[in-house]
Amino acid sequence: MFPDLAIMVFAIPAVLFAGISKGGFGSGAAFAAAPLLALVIDPAMAIGLLLPLLMLMDFVSLRFFWGGWHRPSVLALMLGALPGVALGVWFFQQADADMLRILIGVIALLFVAYQLARSLNWLKIPHLAFRWSTGLGTGAVVGFTSFVSHAGGPPAAIFLLAQGLSKGAYQATSVVVFWFVNIAKAIPYAMIGLFSTETLVLDLWLAPFAVIGALLGVKAHHVVPERGFFAITYVLLVFAGCKLIWDALT
Repeated sequence: MFPDLAIMVFAIPAVLFAGISKGGFGSGAAFAAAPLLALVIDPAMAIGLLLPLLMLMDFVSLRFFWGGWHRPSVLALMLGALPGVALGVWFFQQADADMLRILIGVIALLFVAYQLARSLNWLKIPHLAFRWSTGLGTGAVVGFTSFVSHAGGPPAAIFLLAQGLSKGAYQATSVVVFWFVNIAKAIPYAMIGLFSTETLVLDLWLAPFAVIGALLGVKAHHVVPERGFFAITYVLLVFAGCKLIWDALT
């Protein structure tokens, strides 16, 4: 059964983009796939659809960065993420579709505002030594935002960049943390009904694009400037974020 063409027109580039981000740029822009898909399907369905694909991207990317992570940061973020995931389960049980659209749209716009503030030197991330308390707190935010919109990348990035990690260590840490967080999300997603026959069929169609995107990202990690990649991300997120908020309020 071939899926709806309108869905695939949005889904294929969204999944490729997410794969490139997770494979090469620390997962920060991977959540752009959720706002884009939420433009054409129910936001809860979009989030459920993406999780198996993100897990596949994690699996493909992980072996290229195996062992290169910052161990204390990995442990702190993983442990902190678990209560964040639990909070996400509670939120999902209270939220309706429009509330999810608003949340996903607001997160998208905040991500763009944060990145622009950094690029214009309006916001500077001070160098901070690793602290368990900060790592656990950041992990809770990562777990919650990842659960509700696959948007755990930005808070994780702030925490990791503040420690001055190398590009390779930052990417490796990000990959292994989200590999764990996405596994932790899978059972709750199934329990609250975010997976369906329709999403799993779409996942089968989109799986090759997830693998291709992740492999392209691994290659791009070494050769492609981040500025150009994220510039495209910002445009997509502003459009998708504004559209989701408008649809929810009208």
